[in-house]
Amino acid sequence: MADRPRTTSIANKINMNFWLKKLTSYIFIDVFIMGAAFATFMWYCQNHLTQPDNILERYFIRCNTWHIEDICFKVKYIDGTSQVFPAGPALSYFLPAFTCLIIFELLGLLGALFHAGEIRKQLKPLNDLAIRTEQISRGNFSDASISDLEVAINHVNVDNPEVHVKSGNSDLTSIEVALNNLLKKMEESKRQQTRFVSDASHELRTPISVIQGYVNMLDRWGKSDPQVLEEAIEALKNESEHMKELIEQLLFLARGDSGRQNLNMVEMDLNEIVTEVYDESLMIDPDHEYKLVVNEMQPCNFTGDIAMVKQSMRILVQNAAKYSGKGDTIKLSAKRETNGVSYIVQDEGIGMTESDVSHIFERFYRSDVARNSESGGSGLGLSIAKWIVDAHRGSIDVLSREDFGTRFTVHFPNDMK
Repeated sequence: MADRPRTTSIANKINMNFWLKKLTSYIFIDVFIMGAAFATFMWYCQNHLTQPDNILERYFIRCNTWHIEDICFKVKYIDGTSQVFPAGPALSYFLPAFTCLIIFELLGLLGALFHAGEIRKQLKPLNDLAIRTEQISRGNFSDASISDLEVAINHVNVDNPEVHVKSGNSDLTSIEVALNNLLKKMEESKRQQTRFVSDASHELRTPISVIQGYVNMLDRWGKSDPQVLEEAIEALKNESEHMKELIEQLLFLARGDSGRQNLNMVEMDLNEIVTEVYDESLMIDPDHEYKLVVNEMQPCNFTGDIAMVKQSMRILVQNAAKYSGKGDTIKLSAKRETNGVSYIVQDEGIGMTESDVSHIFERFYRSDVARNSESGGSGLGLSIAKWIVDAHRGSIDVLSREDFGTRFTVHFPNDMK
C-alpha cells in the first residue's frame, strides 16, 4: 500500500500544476478582454470629441446614481464647455457576457480540482512498470524462477537465430525480452564479423596468389630471362602496393569500429578544402577535365577534421575518375545551406543501377561493372568515406543514372562540436 500514496501524491502535484496554469490563463484572458473593452470605449470617445485640440481634462463621473450603468466619461474643454459620454449602454451589453465568462471559468476551475483520480489512473501503468523494474533490480525472484531461467538459457542455440529464451514464467518476461534482444544483437554482430573476415580473406588472397605465381615463375625460368624478371618485379610491386593499401583501409575501419579513430575538430572553410582537392586532381590526373564551382564571397565554415574531410573528398573524386572516360568532366563544388554546408562531386561516367546505389557503402561491395574492370578497387573506399561523414554527423546523397553519370552530395551540419 506504500506505492498508492506515492502515486496519489504525484497525481495531486500534476493536477495542482495544471490547475494553476489554467487559472493563470483565465486571468490573462479576463484582463485582456477588459483592456480591449476599455480601449474600444476610449477610442469611440476620442473619435466623437467636438474639440479634440482644446481638451482641459477628462475623467469618469456618475451621472445620476452610483449604479454602474450611470457611469459617464466627461471631457472639459479650455473654453469652459464639456462633453459627456455615458458608459452605461456599453456596460449593459458587456457585463452580462463577461459575467457568463467568469461563471464558465469558475466551473472549469472547480472541475479541474477533481482530475487527480483520472491522472492517477493514467499513471498506473507507469507506476506498475516502476514497481516491476524495482523488483527486478532487487532480484526478488524465487529459486524456482531462477531455475526456469537457467534451463531456458541452457537450451538456447546461439547458432540458430530462430531460437529464443523462453522459460514460461510470466515473472521473467521482461528479462527474457532483454536477453533475446541481446542475443539478436550478438547474432547480427557475429554475422557482420564473419562476412568481414571472409571478404577480407578473399581480397587478400588475390594479391597473395599473384605474388606467389610470379615468385614460382621466377624460380623456374625467370632468373636468366631479363624480360620475365622485369615483368615479375613490376607485378610484385603493384600487388604489394595493393596489399598495403587494402591493409591500411582495413585498419582504418577497424579503428573506427572500435572507437579508436580520433577526430581533430577545428573550424574550417569547406571552399578551401574543395579548392585544394581540385588543385591536387589537376596535377595527378591529366586524363580528365576538372571544374571548380565555389563562391569565395560566401565562406562555408563548419567544425570538422580537415584531414578526414579531405580524405572523404579524395575518395569520391578518385571514384569518379575511376569510372569516367578519358576527357570526361568531373565537377567539384561547395555551398552553404540553411543548416550547414555541403560539397558535391559529379562525374559523367558509367553511372550505377538503383540496386547498386543501395549497396555502394557496404564494405567490399562492388558492382558487376567494377568487378569486371581492372580499376575495380577493393570496395572499401566508399565505406571509409561514409564512416568519415557519419563521424561528423553528416549524410551522403547519391544520384546516379547508367551511362549518364553520378553525383555525390555530402552534407555537414554547422553545429558539429
